[in-house]
Amino acid sequence: MKPFALFFLLALNVLPTFADPPVAMQDGEALRYRVRWGIFGHAGEIVVAAEQGETAGLPQIRISTHTKTRGLIRGLYLFDGDGECVFDARDGRLLAIRAWSNTSKKATKTMAVFDYNEKLVNYVDFIRPERNAELPLPEGNAMDLITSLIGTRRWDMKPGQRIPATVMFDKDFYELEIVAGDYETVETPLGTFKTLVLIPTMEKNPKGMFKRGATVRVWISQDEQRLPVKFEVGMKWGTGTALLSEYQPPLKGDQVANANPSP
Repeated sequence: MKPFALFFLLALNVLPTFADPPVAMQDGEALRYRVRWGIFGHAGEIVVAAEQGETAGLPQIRISTHTKTRGLIRGLYLFDGDGECVFDARDGRLLAIRAWSNTSKKATKTMAVFDYNEKLVNYVDFIRPERNAELPLPEGNAMDLITSLIGTRRWDMKPGQRIPATVMFDKDFYELEIVAGDYETVETPLGTFKTLVLIPTMEKNPKGMFKRGATVRVWISQDEQRLPVKFEVGMKWGTGTALLSEYQPPLKGDQVANANPSP
């Protein structure tokens, strides 16, 4: 079950500056994925949702991720994971990452707060405080992996193009390149899509899962919505695939006005 757990952990952890809107998802937008692992067609699910709010007068977008195993896999390996990224809604800068997870054997709970004035990231592990650290903030806009992969929907890439990106996974920063592959047709529970395959790579000084030979790919639909309709994580133990099964579009102006405020 170790590779399956790693696949789900990816959902908790590259973003250039977007023109408009500045964040990969908009208020009220939600994506639900059905996860397949080997012979298990519905081994788990990932739900990603965006909500707009304010803190001390600062407009924010919060993108939350919930990941869990299901069915027979859940009986063999219980996993529940939640993550939240808080962005400045004005410029898209990442302000904080919170992540927590529970399995039958282990629990995690961490937070990273970005201090752009001091160029530091304050990382806190609430369960293992010996891991607490102040990390130097890299150049550009760092982001967690799942949000960064969704963020690629804002890029107008063509096959063969490469874009550098910085991803934060746990307390490490990964300097990646997003490589545009070929156009492919993808079948999902929502229908059939023409897509462009994007592949995060770490060719220079690979570390972590990239050093161990893992691969990550995302398929972006080539229509007006440019939805990330498929994710795939491959490792030496097997491949996990997430297919988009439900999509909720962003709230419109009148819906936003009538929506309940965020707590």
